[in-house]
Amino acid sequence: MATPTERVRAVDRSSIRVMFDLAEATDRDLVRLEVGEPDFDTPEHVVDAAAEAARAGETHYTSNAGLPEVREAISGTMADRFDVEVAADEVVVTNGGMEALLLAVLSTVGPGEELLIPSPSWPNYWAQAKLADGVPVEVPMPADEGYSLDVARVTDALNENTAAVVLCSPSNPTGRMYDESAIREVVAAAAEYDAYVIADEVYLGLAYDRDPTGIAALTGHPDHVLTVNSCSKTYAMTGWRVGWLCGPGEIIDEVTKIHESTTSCASSVAQYAALAALTGPQEPVEAMYEAFRERRDYVVDRVDGIEGLSCPKPQGAFYAFLDIDVEGSSLDVAKELLTEYGVVLAPGDGFGDAGAGKLRLSFANSLDRLELGFDRIERALDER
Repeated sequence: MATPTERVRAVDRSSIRVMFDLAEATDRDLVRLEVGEPDFDTPEHVVDAAAEAARAGETHYTSNAGLPEVREAISGTMADRFDVEVAADEVVVTNGGMEALLLAVLSTVGPGEELLIPSPSWPNYWAQAKLADGVPVEVPMPADEGYSLDVARVTDALNENTAAVVLCSPSNPTGRMYDESAIREVVAAAAEYDAYVIADEVYLGLAYDRDPTGIAALTGHPDHVLTVNSCSKTYAMTGWRVGWLCGPGEIIDEVTKIHESTTSCASSVAQYAALAALTGPQEPVEAMYEAFRERRDYVVDRVDGIEGLSCPKPQGAFYAFLDIDVEGSSLDVAKELLTEYGVVLAPGDGFGDAGAGKLRLSFANSLDRLELGFDRIERALDER
């Protein structure tokens, strides 16, 4: 029987880690555009709330599902911001969105069952399916259609052994937001097989071109949708590790039991920080959002102006999935850009076979650094 380490190694997307490690070991001025986290600090009132909670002695275990007031705040946020109606007892507070994803997979995917992954997509889905003794099944989305959600491809992959489908919208790594009609069709088709849709919506607060409506609000089968979200991206709280999983009560009850045996509960102090983030002043969040949107527009303009470079227009998140007109694997091209030109991007093959030959650029960086990074990319293309 394979060990957990062997199961994860079987789907290791190490090229992303390779670039990060190379950049960390390089003692020179690099433009780091491979890292997927906000470059802003956590809003001050959130930090203050955490400090006050710690000084007040709120440093003990909480219930496995999270502080009641935090679950209530998440319920309110899901309804107000994303149109998703969930009761507080249908919410589990987790150690980041990543644990919420793992708990969703562990509670839905059994040994030998399939997790369908439209790709290119975040590699942890593959690893999580393997940790559940399940089978990750990549379903490549069409590059010539900007990686839109191809209903036919997903429904053709559905079968009696399908346990769940992951839909990440806005997407990491493409920034694509899936069309609402396509989402409805995929959820309905999955429900016919009694399969769940795991809605990874950690970037939904960074939707630029349309209202940020959650997948569970778009379908007639919300009982087949598990929603993952977190404070990490929207509130610049990656290190605080607060996320949540919402869904039908019977699944959330099982998730809470698993959570008790993994991490017991999310940090009490971090939960008070999350409470302040969700219920406190939103001006810092709005300022970050506007900065990201301005950067998105800048990225689109620069890509359009560089011969040999293209990408689908990011509709959300802070990524652009670049198609760069040079020969070589995405890892080889990324290494050359780092060593010869001092700009760091994430190789596309780390996001599945559908990402081969592409490069992910994160615009979670200042406009000045983005300008310098694109200048270096443009020079690399000009010198070929």
